[in-house]
Amino acid sequence: MADWQFVVCNGCSGSGKGFVAELRLACPDVNVVETSCMSVCSDPVTVAAQGVGRASYVFSGIGADDLDDLKGFATAYTAAPAGWIEDARPLGRLRFCLLTRIPALG
Repeated sequence: MADWQFVVCNGCSGSGKGFVAELRLACPDVNVVETSCMSVCSDPVTVAAQGVGRASYVFSGIGADDLDDLKGFATAYTAAPAGWIEDARPLGRLRFCLLTRIPALG
């Protein structure tokens, strides 16, 4: 199991609920958890990647068509030192869905 997790918002629209199962199938080595709100209601589904000592990423407007790109992200994120992905071009459409990338604490 990876040392980081995906967090999927299942808030006001509820649209993240079915997506969680799809993401778990697409990325079986990554823990996928749900949260009730990530405050990006204008552009669901919101997906974050976070881990201790790793950069955090928040993507919005994510859907089933992005599962392959999320698999690619998972591979790149796991391999990147402290989770900092220098070149986002191989991540396909995800690089246009990125709301923020937050450096690791400390």
